[in-house]
Amino acid sequence: MNSLSQTRAIVLNTFREAVRDRVLYNLIAFALILIASALLFGEISIGIQKTILINVGLSSISIFGLLISIFLGIGLVYKEMEKRSLYALLSKPIRRHQFIVGKFLGLNFTLLVNTAFMSAGLWAALYYLTRQFEPQDQFLWVAIYFILLSLSLVTALCLFFSCFATPVLSAIFTLLVYIIGNFSADIRTFGELTQNNLLKGLTTFLYYLLPNFSDFNIAAWVSHGKAVAPRLILLNTLYTLIYGGILVAASALIFSRKDLK
Repeated sequence: MNSLSQTRAIVLNTFREAVRDRVLYNLIAFALILIASALLFGEISIGIQKTILINVGLSSISIFGLLISIFLGIGLVYKEMEKRSLYALLSKPIRRHQFIVGKFLGLNFTLLVNTAFMSAGLWAALYYLTRQFEPQDQFLWVAIYFILLSLSLVTALCLFFSCFATPVLSAIFTLLVYIIGNFSADIRTFGELTQNNLLKGLTTFLYYLLPNFSDFNIAAWVSHGKAVAPRLILLNTLYTLIYGGILVAASALIFSRKDLK
């Protein structure tokens, strides 16, 4: 079995393990229910039904995708060690970096499938409300794509922390980075407004160190039918590939030196 086949086997095994988890289906169900409930809110708010539906729908996909990513991501390495299946797996001609890459891609594939289901629910609700699709609705795909990019970064963070921390700590660290990353621009602005050079330096350091998740949130923009610049799509894609690649490489490096005895 060559390197690519081994990695693909880990990807598929990770996906199969994820779809067996009942919590996964419960989160997807809650997301779809929340999207459907947006139709009721729309009936109350005359004239802005579509705006509310898109905002609530995209927020639901993002929030529940985040929960799925963290819930499954924190156990990518730890769960395998607990079940002792990791030792049997690594006794085969599979390198540790292949295991890390396979786990990362497997969870991303799981998130892609889950997001597809939730997105289908949003599109169905949108058609039920408007009975037609307008040209500007195409940018809804961009918003969903950005959600997938942000979830990929969250997965990379979970994988990175799970290589040296317990599941609980991994979840806390990932959530903290996600929250700070959504307000990194505001934090930097706050630091620049202060007279404290130490605080200014710290906020600037955090701004460049932590992933900037706020750039992926365009729900408000899309819900008002505004176009998304191709440049932003390109920059966010490159940002995710570079930042995510660094995290996965760091995870592989840490895991390769980890004592599994």
